[in-house]
Amino acid sequence: MGQPKPNPWVMTLAPYVAGRAKVDGVEKVVKLSANESPLGPSPKAIEAFGHASAALHLYPDPDSYELRHAIASAHNLSPDRIICGAGSDEILHVVAQAFVKPGDEIIHSRYGFMMYPVIAQTLGARAVAVPNKDWKADVDGILAAVTEKTRIVFLDNPNNPTGACLPKAEVERLIAGLPKDCVLVYDAAYAECVDQDDYTDGADLVERYDNVLMTRTFSKLYGLAALRIGWGYGSPALIDPMNRIRMPFNANVLAQHAAIAAVADKDYLAHVNAFTIKWRTWLAAEIMALGLDVVPSQTNFVLIQFPDDKDFSAEAANEFLASQGYLLRWLPGQGLTNCLRLTVGSEQDNHAVVALLRDFMDRGSYPSP
Repeated sequence: MGQPKPNPWVMTLAPYVAGRAKVDGVEKVVKLSANESPLGPSPKAIEAFGHASAALHLYPDPDSYELRHAIASAHNLSPDRIICGAGSDEILHVVAQAFVKPGDEIIHSRYGFMMYPVIAQTLGARAVAVPNKDWKADVDGILAAVTEKTRIVFLDNPNNPTGACLPKAEVERLIAGLPKDCVLVYDAAYAECVDQDDYTDGADLVERYDNVLMTRTFSKLYGLAALRIGWGYGSPALIDPMNRIRMPFNANVLAQHAAIAAVADKDYLAHVNAFTIKWRTWLAAEIMALGLDVVPSQTNFVLIQFPDDKDFSAEAANEFLASQGYLLRWLPGQGLTNCLRLTVGSEQDNHAVVALLRDFMDRGSYPSP
């Protein structure tokens, strides 16, 4: 007998692998693998979440009206150009569904968010990976890769997993060089972490270009990762077709209310921002003092480069840290076999992980758990 057969391109997909959250034989772990906030959400967001729980029997606002207006007020944007969804991940999927068909091409950086090639393959499109330059997106390389089949360029800036960040002038050069019918999806998931002067979060590009979609998330410095809430900002030419195909009620009641309170609490966000910058700077300095290289970061994580020596490799360090209950992100699937990505943690955990790395480098190998 026959059986249902998926589209052939679906079977080429490798399931997304999330940051490690547990280790066999280790009871208590510290998860520094998923770029989550160690400070958690604003107390005002927690309070709003609690109040919203009284409405669990009701469908959420399908238009996210109050949330869109809260975001617009906080960022001085037009609410009609905002779309909300279940994390910025959903926004990335929806824009691709609206503008990409089988046989088309999606361009992304080789060291970029792991979902970009997955999104392309889901739609039967070709994912075109362009090597990074100095850990950042390579504007010249991306422009050279554009063909008549290119429908979307995904640009995560700052970049995940490297932490590197393109200056505004380079982003301007990229959008100016793209065809008008090619969408630049400017993934600014880590915009709240940035402290470099020559940066754009993408909002100004949206105001000037009809083919730019900026995406943002409440999962990082806002600390609402569990609620899956994010948003996008683009021209009507992008937002209208996206609204036509997104799922109804895609942003849940609890997420909408918590995000409304979070985006309004600018003092708390400033506190988390200052904490993040302080400790990523400290981590980078302390780790480089151990003789390891660290990619300059504008995010809430640092990417650590290990030598090729098997006794001091990223894999060996990863297993040693895991055996001690500290979980980082090893990314051999992205070609970063010699790197570990370390999320900024609490003050205590930052000191502990540096001490463990110092112990590892002093030993030159890791003991059996």
